[in-house]
Amino acid sequence: MLLYFDNLSIFIISLSICVTSTVDSGKEEFEKAETLLISEVHMLLEHRKQTNENAEEEQELNEVHENLNYCERFSKFKFRTTIKAIRELLNQKKLHKFELAALANLCPETPEEAKALIPRCVLEGRFEDEELRVLLEDMATQRSFQY
Repeated sequence: MLLYFDNLSIFIISLSICVTSTVDSGKEEFEKAETLLISEVHMLLEHRKQTNENAEEEQELNEVHENLNYCERFSKFKFRTTIKAIRELLNQKKLHKFELAALANLCPETPEEAKALIPRCVLEGRFEDEELRVLLEDMATQRSFQY
């Protein structure tokens, strides 16, 4: 369990550094940045692993495996169809790219948890608790279809 928290802490610290440095370098650059779900990164790395199985650079392959293991552990969605459905569901709500990725990657269970993890939801006051609860339930339903 300690490894789980270490990796999660590293992820959160890395995300904070990335966001802070991007915001410091200019808001326009941050607004243009694309976000990927951990599940999408997992699929990309899995594809890269399969195409680079015969790669001569062992270090690159080890890095792919390390990142792939991380993504396997924290990925919430297994299938492209599920990822597409989640993206479509969240895109209907006119979320910022970061909010969309954070909601999909973290899959909070309650509006309170979502607001604690993703403060922009609170700061902008765009969602009532009931609307956010319905959104989170829809995400949970989509997630349950893959099991």
